[in-house]
Parts: sequence; structure tokens; C-alpha cells
Amino acid sequence: MDNNPSGPGGSKGGLGSLFGGGAPEYSNTELAGVPLTGMSPLSPYLNVDPRFLVQDTDEFILPTGASKTRGRFELAFFTIGGSCITGATFGTVNGLRMGLKETRDMAWSKPRNVQILNMVTRQGASWANSLGSVALLYSVFGVAIEKARGAEDDINTVTAGTLTGMLFKSGSGLKAVARGGLAGLALSSAYALYNNWDRITGSPSSSRLY
Repeated sequence: MDNNPSGPGGSKGGLGSLFGGGAPEYSNTELAGVPLTGMSPLSPYLNVDPRFLVQDTDEFILPTGASKTRGRFELAFFTIGGSCITGATFGTVNGLRMGLKETRDMAWSKPRNVQILNMVTRQGASWANSLGSVALLYSVFGVAIEKARGAEDDINTVTAGTLTGMLFKSGSGLKAVARGGLAGLALSSAYALYNNWDRITGSPSSSRLY
């Protein structure tokens, strides 16, 4: 008869002796105080102490005095670039629609293609310039108000949005300035409400760009 153990323990012992040692075993007492919340069950064959996998501190290092959230100056580059790309994309689609509509009576030829291309280029550049200018004004106002007040809150957002709308329409008369200010106030208020929706409803907060 074969006296060698044929169960899982015997196979594990054979593999352990073959590769120079078996995997360390931890008793229930040793693992009782190890918080494994959010972690998948560890394989008993891993040669790693699970207590070393628990992260009690932040996984990044910040400079002295730095904030964990990005300020308005850091977000300005993303805001301006994203607005320009969004405007160019929307303008391109709108220019293509307008070009196809205006040349629908023409046969497919080089003059029609050139006319459509001109419309696409003109509309894309116009929308990119408009949205980029709005984003630039909003970012400048936001950074200036933050530096002047020494605080970063929703007042800066609403004030910067209102001033942006007023200045963007400043060349079209007082009524246009008022309409632009109201539009900026409405959009910035909606954005501030979105950022604070978790706090208002009492639901767990999620990470959002300020």
C-alpha cells in the first residue's frame, strides 16, 4: 500500500519540498485583527503577509502647504483647452450641416466640396474662439477673485460667471450686458448647485473638480 498522503496537504507539502519551502500558514488568531474590507480573499499560497497590504496612509506625497485639490489656476488650462476643443467640435459639425444644407442643389463636385470645407473651417474657428474666450475670461476672473478674497468657495464661481457674461457682451449695449450677466449667473449657479448637490441631499460625497 502507498503510505504517502494523497490529500491536498500532502500535495502542498510535496510542492513545498520541491521548490524549497512551503507557503506560510496563518492561524485564525493572527488574521483576526487584519481589516480586509474591500479586498478580495487572498490565496493561502501567496508568500505575502496580508498585514503589509493594508494602506493606512495616503498613497501620494504633497509638498508642504499644498492642497489636496487643484486650484483655479491649475484648472484654468484644462478649462480653456477643453472649451476650445468643444467649440471646434461643435462648430465643425454645425458647419458641415450648414454646408450640406446650402449646397444641396449642387452636384457633387470640387466647388461644392470647397464650399462645404470653407463653412466647416469658418464655423469651427468661430465656435472655438467664442468658447475659448469665455473660458479665458471666467478663469481670469476666478483666479483674481480668489486671490483678492483669499478664499475658494462658490461665491467666486458665481461672481466669475456673472462678470464673464457681462464682459463678453459688453460691446453689444446695456441690454446685452444685462442678458449676458443673467446667463452667466444662471450657468454658474447651476454649476455651484451641481458641485454641492451631495452636501444638500446628504448623500455620500463624490470627488468632483471644483
